[in-house]
Amino acid sequence: MGRFSDVLMDHFTSPRNTGEIQSPDCIGIGGTAGQGPVIALTLRVRDNLVVEAKCKASGCGVTVAAGSILTELILNRRIDECRCITAEQLTEALGGVPPDKLHSPILAVTALRKCCEKLTGSFASGWR
Repeated sequence: MGRFSDVLMDHFTSPRNTGEIQSPDCIGIGGTAGQGPVIALTLRVRDNLVVEAKCKASGCGVTVAAGSILTELILNRRIDECRCITAEQLTEALGGVPPDKLHSPILAVTALRKCCEKLTGSFASGWR
C-alpha cells in the first residue's frame, strides 16, 4: 500500500457532498480559518435524522477526504449516533491515514460534534 489508501484517494479526487446547505439546521466548524486546515459541516435534520450533509474543506487532500467520507457516514443516521463517531472510526473508514495527517479526521469529527452540540444543546465529551 502507498502512503494513501484507494478509499482516501477516491474521496480526495471525487469528494462527495461538497459545498454548503442553504439555511441549514446547524453549522459546525473544525479548525480556525486562516490558521491551517478547516472543515465546515452543514446539516439538515428531520425527526432527529440527518437527511442532508454538506462539507467545505480547505487544506490537504486528507482533510478533503475526511470531510467527504464523514458526510457519507452520517447521512440517514440519528444525531445521537452521529455524536458517537470517533476520529479513529473515520480514519478506519478512509483505509488509514498517515500519522502526520491524523489532525484531519479530528477536524471532521470536531465539526460534527459542534453540529450535534447545537442540535442537542450539549457537547459530547471527548472527540476522538
